[in-house]
Amino acid sequence: MSSENKDGMHLSDYNYDLPQELIAQDPLTDRDSSRLMVVNRETGAVKHKIFHDIIDFLNPGDCLVLNNTKVIPARLMGVKEETGATIEVLLLTRKENDVWETLVKPGKKAKPGTVIEFGDGLLKGRVLEVVEEGNRLIQFSYEGIFEEILDQLGQMPLPPYITHKLEDKTRYQTVYARYEGSAAAPTAGLHFTKELLERIQQKGVKIANVTLHVGLGTFRPVKVDNILEHHMHSECYRIEQEDADIINETKRSGGRVISVGTTSTRTLESVADDQGMVRKASGSTDIFIYPGYQFKCVDALITNFHLPQSTLLMLVSAFSNREKMLSVYQTAVEQKYRFFSFGDAMFLIDDKDFSTIQ
Repeated sequence: MSSENKDGMHLSDYNYDLPQELIAQDPLTDRDSSRLMVVNRETGAVKHKIFHDIIDFLNPGDCLVLNNTKVIPARLMGVKEETGATIEVLLLTRKENDVWETLVKPGKKAKPGTVIEFGDGLLKGRVLEVVEEGNRLIQFSYEGIFEEILDQLGQMPLPPYITHKLEDKTRYQTVYARYEGSAAAPTAGLHFTKELLERIQQKGVKIANVTLHVGLGTFRPVKVDNILEHHMHSECYRIEQEDADIINETKRSGGRVISVGTTSTRTLESVADDQGMVRKASGSTDIFIYPGYQFKCVDALITNFHLPQSTLLMLVSAFSNREKMLSVYQTAVEQKYRFFSFGDAMFLIDDKDFSTIQ
């Protein structure tokens, strides 16, 4: 293996074999009964637990950072007004004046000027233009409240690797989801119940929120061999002053900032200064975290098991070590952990914290 390869800059460096049957197709009945692999980020050692045990590994003075974005039922099935041909529209980013950037299938049927009807005309969309990567800008017209119509007509935009129908829409939302805008759930948060969060707070662990509206770039495959050439799609984020204060006080008092998910991680690292302090902020980020990145704010990470060759696997490799992380994933496959959005979780912590776990 060349020294260049050892640096983990090649897409093939992030591959692993995943049996199809380990891709979780349905959420568990109890959110917090998923398995939890606690990982020593420095050595790659692991311990096998259940997710609700996570309270035992959190200390008074720590801060859990949650992404409180809410998934919108962004998948719309419509028909082309002229021909009646079926067209699927996925809402990606809200612009102004009821214009959305969308992903349309099949794209060739959606040239500028095309009108698409949804729900027998309850909602109409006119294609304005084709933008980057073939996405379409669509202007919608309707009577009433857009969100209510969307709730009536839209479906949850489950990732392509989930083929089962989701019976309960709320299971693709975190229990603390608040601000609508995501095309995908921040899935590390799906394991928390309101009761577990209450118990965590009673233990003296603080909770702070950030908002990052997850785009489909999360699932977009990396198509370049040299990962440095990959361009992340930008996503909108927001941190309120109250939450920034909680995070900064945790840092100052020696507690750990524990990020729930890669989306919370990317938000924190986008706004943190060199001392790891964050501020009230809103904007968009296309931060791409891969090995070699120096984390400024995040001290520990709760996350799911991610797709081979994905930017998410690169992020967790940056937080630990690529070879150790691939070894951890191999263990997860051998132990038949459940993978991806509805799958099990891992908790990446420092050596000193790991050594105290029974």
